[in-house]
Amino acid sequence: MGFLEFQTLYFEDLSVGQTEVYSKEVKSSDVVGFAEITGDRNPIHLSEHFAARTPFKGRIAHGLYTGGLISAVIGTRLPGPGAIYVSQTLKFLAPVKIGDTVDAIVEITELTAERQRAKLHCQCKVGDTVVLEGEAVVKVPRRDPD
Repeated sequence: MGFLEFQTLYFEDLSVGQTEVYSKEVKSSDVVGFAEITGDRNPIHLSEHFAARTPFKGRIAHGLYTGGLISAVIGTRLPGPGAIYVSQTLKFLAPVKIGDTVDAIVEITELTAERQRAKLHCQCKVGDTVVLEGEAVVKVPRRDPD
């Protein structure tokens, strides 16, 4: 299925500059499934006929589908299981089309020990094109909870 293997990192295991990447090919069935789950049935995502008449000239993935790939990295690899989202910003820079391979990249940019928080730079790329950029803050469990 292409699921990421779990990697559990505790706050003590983290350092600024640590990076993880998840690569996923966007399939039509993924986009249809996302529409079913969320209820976002905008025809730009689902109808080739409709989407062909847009500036994108074809169907595109939901922006939050692409953003969800960042969540996959955070929840499974960096920091991994037990990490809790505090906040996430997203800036959508370019469309993601059916068949594109998206690289979701997460990098630790700041650690705050007293609050067990990690600030993460988040980016999604298709080839050399940045399609999404943002920042997340997550709470990370300690190895030996207080």
